[in-house]
Amino acid sequence: MKLTDMTAVELGTAIRERHVTAMEAVEAVFAVIQEREAQLHCFVTLDREGALRRAQEVQKQIEAGKLNGPLAGVPAGIKDNLCTRGMRTTCASRILENFVPSYTAQSVARLEQAGAVLIGKTNMDEFAMGSTTETSAWGPTKNPRNPAHVPGGSSGGSAAAVAAGECFMALGSDTGGSVRQPASFCGVVGMKPTYGTVSRYGLIAYGSSLDQVGPLCRDVRDCAALLEVIASHDPKDSTTVLRRDTDFTAALQDDVEGMRIGIPRDYFAEGLAADVRERVLAAAQVLRERGAVVEEFDLSLVEYAVPAYYTIAAAEASSNLERFDGIKYGYRARDCQDLHQMYKKTRSEGFGEEVKRRIMLGSFVLSSGYYDAYYLKALRVKALIRQAFDAAFADYDVILGPVAPTTAPLLGESLQDPLKMYLGDIYTIAVNLAGLPAISLPCGTDRHGLPVGLQLIGNRFEEKKLLRSAFAYEKAAGGFRNCREVD
Repeated sequence: MKLTDMTAVELGTAIRERHVTAMEAVEAVFAVIQEREAQLHCFVTLDREGALRRAQEVQKQIEAGKLNGPLAGVPAGIKDNLCTRGMRTTCASRILENFVPSYTAQSVARLEQAGAVLIGKTNMDEFAMGSTTETSAWGPTKNPRNPAHVPGGSSGGSAAAVAAGECFMALGSDTGGSVRQPASFCGVVGMKPTYGTVSRYGLIAYGSSLDQVGPLCRDVRDCAALLEVIASHDPKDSTTVLRRDTDFTAALQDDVEGMRIGIPRDYFAEGLAADVRERVLAAAQVLRERGAVVEEFDLSLVEYAVPAYYTIAAAEASSNLERFDGIKYGYRARDCQDLHQMYKKTRSEGFGEEVKRRIMLGSFVLSSGYYDAYYLKALRVKALIRQAFDAAFADYDVILGPVAPTTAPLLGESLQDPLKMYLGDIYTIAVNLAGLPAISLPCGTDRHGLPVGLQLIGNRFEEKKLLRSAFAYEKAAGGFRNCREVD
């Protein structure tokens, strides 16, 4: 098998068994980067020399028996909103174009402790605000499956890098589907854990009550192994939870006999592309044939998720982005006559159009006279959505549906109609509002050969059920190399 065709776990095993070295793995991904990066633009920052030095250190520790985890020596990409000490972290924004953090995000530190080799920072929508990775100040990323199409967003660089073979695994962040949707569009596996499972320390915030770091990988086993590494209680993040059940790889059983899987009728109404509907329902049938009980039910409140999400997320974004004022760090406008002009000019020049749009929306819904009418009402809807999922999980182990209404749109198509782009998140955002875990995995392609994603949603802290059902489907479909191509 070609080295760059391996999964992360397969590569980790090959390194431990001395069939290949960590340095050879790094050289292999940089060879792919040399070939494909100019077209795809998956990365904002690359560090080949640093990665090779790190690979040599890791290789010595592996040979000395000090590192024996499944991901030791494996090259990884990191989304550019996760702080990395000594390596530029820009959030794909001009306002942070030269920001080099003095500390490393906890999730990235956990990955380094496990022996992974960081090769660079992946492209993203500016401050994670977008669904296509086209709002980046450094230019768009393109979909490796068809470069005329977007890779999804906001973690599009991470998903595209994994799909293209430019790294074996990557970290992204998911505020309203930003790991799962690009995973779907690029034909890889992406998971959003239960809120509080992975530390947000060092993740530059978009919507603090919604953000969660998650893995992007080639198959379900890789996803479980990476989640096992980054899941941790962190005193530096008061929202993290101390969990004793993070042995996620133990859940990888090819058995869904007796599992109850619910399919929301609301997710298959008008607006869902025929090819997506067909592939997702075919995946449900595969699980039914494997012994799962699969039923349709009414979830309700789906139509309210989009306005509630964008109200809450924009409000939190307007607050979180106040700190970028040209004073403390990052970009500062020149030729300003006074402090207020410097604030205005810095933020006008430093932020892109989509970020400005969401800051203005958030400031509006938090303003006097509108706070009760919009923001508080959105919080009440959020509570109702959580209750609706609680009722569903009283009857079902897992909820099954599509990740997105369509496959990856053409480049430039979404930015012409921002509202249409927002509505494309209709199946993913409720998961973040309710703090639930969810996974996206490939379940075939549409008539144009673009990947279709299957979304499995679980109850809070029940990632193992998701991984079990996802693993069973992947196995039934012939493994990850086949389930991307299932017709």
